[in-house]
Amino acid sequence: MLVQEWREGDYLVSTDLKKLDIACIHFELSHSYWAEKISRHLVEKSIQNSLCFGAYHAASGTLVGFGRVVSDFATFAYLGDVFVLSEHRGRGISKFLMQCIMKHPELQGLRRFCLGTKDAHTLYQRFGFKVVKEPNNWMEINVEDIYLQKPSVPM
Repeated sequence: MLVQEWREGDYLVSTDLKKLDIACIHFELSHSYWAEKISRHLVEKSIQNSLCFGAYHAASGTLVGFGRVVSDFATFAYLGDVFVLSEHRGRGISKFLMQCIMKHPELQGLRRFCLGTKDAHTLYQRFGFKVVKEPNNWMEINVEDIYLQKPSVPM
């Protein structure tokens, strides 16, 4: 897939996997409420199998935010693992990151674009996301605390 990049002020968003700071992403995800204790191996695997968006301070190239999309690029997409480093919050980076995700050419014309959030509804509502209208139509397998469990196979 072609690398896409956007720049706004002091920040750059890129889909170039080579630019990602995997150690930083792993640290943030392994300390998040949704992926606490996730292994680095699983973070790397998820990145390799997703369309990833890194947000960077343009001058230094330092990663300041991240998000990834899992999709068939035709009908469905799931947005996950979105974060902005705490020291960079309040500067519009999450909005810029979401603008870039939503205008990516491979994510246009999808029938359904989903995400899960505990605390960022206002951000995502700005981009058209709504609470599921028919929650009884949705089902899930959700293994609570999966990353806290001892793996049965080597990771």
